[in-house]
Amino acid sequence: MPLRHAGVTVALLSVFVGAVGCAGTGTVSVPAPEPAADAAGICRTLADALPGEVEERERREVEPSSPYTAAWGDPAIVLRCGVPDPAVLDPPDAAYDPFADAVAVNDVSWLIEAGANGDGYRFTTTERTVRVEVTVPSAYAPETGVLVDLAEAVAGSVPLDPLWEDHTDHG
Repeated sequence: MPLRHAGVTVALLSVFVGAVGCAGTGTVSVPAPEPAADAAGICRTLADALPGEVEERERREVEPSSPYTAAWGDPAIVLRCGVPDPAVLDPPDAAYDPFADAVAVNDVSWLIEAGANGDGYRFTTTERTVRVEVTVPSAYAPETGVLVDLAEAVAGSVPLDPLWEDHTDHG
């Protein structure tokens, strides 16, 4: 019995190692947001700071080419900068939820929403002057691991909203 269990473990480990080593091929279709001028500058700064790898997956080309989008791996982890506020963060919207789930990862706060068709999650920055959205397929569970790889670039490129700067300066 232990020998059979060890064989299953080796087989599963081989599949996992094979998946980790795969780089995305081809381009990824990503709708580019249209941020306002001030947000566009911040998004271009973020684009220059983004890592070449996320969750050990290499960066992929996006179509159309845009400084406001990026993708890594296959299935694609997708980042879009300069997106509008999600409905749950917009008080006049019927979907507004002041108690929506959020997580802070390395000093970057993210709204958590279910991904399209229930696959993975969509994370959107909060407490920042520009919204950055990251869509992570369930293949990368736990999906929040991706945010660790992106936190430094986001924190260094996207300023805190002045409301939150005042809060952090005064305790």
